[in-house]
Amino acid sequence: MTTVNDHQYHVPVLWEQVCRYLITDRKGIYLDGTLGGGGHAEQILKRLEAQALYIGMDRDADAIAFSLKRLAQFKNVVFYHGVFTEMESAMQKAQVEKLNGVLLDLGISSHQVDEEKRGFTFRSDVPLDMRMDPHNQTLTAQDVLNTYSYRALAKIFRTYGEEARASCIARNIVQAREKAAIKTSGQLVELIDRCVPARFAKKSYARIFQALRIEVNQELDLLTKALAMAVKHLEPGGRLVVISYHSLEDRIVKNFLREQENPCTCPPELPVCVCGRKPTLKQLKPRLITPDEREVAQNPRARSAKMRVGEKQ
Repeated sequence: MTTVNDHQYHVPVLWEQVCRYLITDRKGIYLDGTLGGGGHAEQILKRLEAQALYIGMDRDADAIAFSLKRLAQFKNVVFYHGVFTEMESAMQKAQVEKLNGVLLDLGISSHQVDEEKRGFTFRSDVPLDMRMDPHNQTLTAQDVLNTYSYRALAKIFRTYGEEARASCIARNIVQAREKAAIKTSGQLVELIDRCVPARFAKKSYARIFQALRIEVNQELDLLTKALAMAVKHLEPGGRLVVISYHSLEDRIVKNFLREQENPCTCPPELPVCVCGRKPTLKQLKPRLITPDEREVAQNPRARSAKMRVGEKQ
């Protein structure tokens, strides 16, 4: 049986920068919407006073179970099994109304990729699943591949995967499933190979698997909702810290922060603002924070991480 000390569930990316930017009050209230294996939480809690409160949320029950053990030494943590758009329910459980900081570390954890039964990886021939919360979600990657129309699949691969050969791959899938259902990552990889030259194959695997994962878990829609909820519940001076790992997520975060910082909708030719919309966030500089060479060398999966920070006005 795996214990907390056997291995790290997930190496926390940019943890030093997260602690530096997130913590504004060592006795404050902080919400972690993507608790994972508790890596960021552990570092943050070490820096908080005992009077502080940390709310740890995750839609993955395995992550909650692991973090319960990892963070057992801390008595000021409230755990909540649910997606980060349920933060109001988590706050009600913790009996708080406002937050000093919100952390969202997006994407998929190393543990979820490495746990083959979860079906996130293309490196092994495993059943395709990709649900972040298998207990409460019904739609799987198999369902998407075997029931969505050609047009829907092509749109998903093009929009969420930014895959140039989306149409060809979608067509192959629809043709193949007429003979037999597509159930494993190996089957999907073979269909991608028919459209993509070998030298580009791994990048296309990653794009298609990413697109399926986003669709199954509705990641981008949930992110948009969570950002707005976080701002609503932050105290003035509180911080929103978001780490993303691909351009789609980062674009949503960047645009959201920009709109919250400059919400005015008046025509540019007007000398003064008449719409009355006031800034709700200020972007902290540097506006884009990325891992240095040392961190990437120690944790190659950190390479694509992008962190942005907004402060409630």
